[in-house]
Amino acid sequence: MNELRTLLGDVVTRLFTDRVTPDLLASVEKGQWPAALWDAVEENGLTLPLVPEAKGGAGGTWGDAHVVIRASGRHALPLPLAETIVAAWLLAESGLAVPAGPLTLAPVHHDERLRLARADGGWRLGGTASRVPWGRAARHVVVVADAETRPHVALVAAGDYRVTEDRNLAIEPRDTLVFDGAPVTAAAPIGARVPPDAVWFYGALARSAQMAGGLEYALGQATRYATERRQFGKPIGAFQAIQWQLAILGEQTAAAGAAAASAFRAAERGDAAFEIAVAKVRVGEAAGIGASIAHQVHGAIGFTYEHALQFTTRRLWSWRAEFGGEGWWAATLGRSIAARGADGLWPFLTAR
Repeated sequence: MNELRTLLGDVVTRLFTDRVTPDLLASVEKGQWPAALWDAVEENGLTLPLVPEAKGGAGGTWGDAHVVIRASGRHALPLPLAETIVAAWLLAESGLAVPAGPLTLAPVHHDERLRLARADGGWRLGGTASRVPWGRAARHVVVVADAETRPHVALVAAGDYRVTEDRNLAIEPRDTLVFDGAPVTAAAPIGARVPPDAVWFYGALARSAQMAGGLEYALGQATRYATERRQFGKPIGAFQAIQWQLAILGEQTAAAGAAAASAFRAAERGDAAFEIAVAKVRVGEAAGIGASIAHQVHGAIGFTYEHALQFTTRRLWSWRAEFGGEGWWAATLGRSIAARGADGLWPFLTAR
């Protein structure tokens, strides 16, 4: 692990452990924006691990970003940190300045398209993006839109589009944004190293890391509860049925972590489509199994709002479906493998 990665790991662990409490999570679900927490995240440089140092960032790699994004999932961070990290990378890769404040991404559905058109000496954006993470809270939206002969990355300021508020199961904002000739703050052709469907792929990459982190938390909570909760004169963790469940949860957590880490290593190479698809399928499957087991181990108490477990498991169930569920990504993998033919699969896998 390099020096930057170690530093980021120490910072996020200390900051999130101290600041992200059940009371804070409950207040955010009631509509309160955690301004002090966001300021602390930004002041510690956690939003810009992928932005070059010359542009004010940390100059890190996707492996460095993985440390931050995974920790945000482990602590159920109620902020668009993952979205801001990916959005800042898109801007920097396309030669655009990264503004301060929370960012989000659009469109987040594979079948939605936004359109850029020149008007009045600048650009205007048209189209609708649904289920945009933290749309109402973002200071800017970073979009990938069709323009002229190639996709462009564009920056649109809050207030220049209409917002219809909605939320996911975790009560995180998932809003519909309507761009009706919205003025564009800045735009540029998409970076040479950025795929046209970057929002979709790298959004899925981020969700995989967040789910892997969430599973780590669920495993820790379930294991701790099994050693503390006593029944028939001994901890419930002494019973074979509980041990079996915890073993499965441990297996799923380890598999999810390995898949997410592999995808981030591939992102550093720049050819990560296969690994991202694998991660979203495998981590999503683990999230469903792991959340179920964590609640089974906790019993009735784990289903109450007063217990912190549900802040994480509701996020696991929500993130599992975002940026494509297992079915979509599995079908994509199947088509990719079939297209290579019987003789091409093994060389492709061993070359990864």
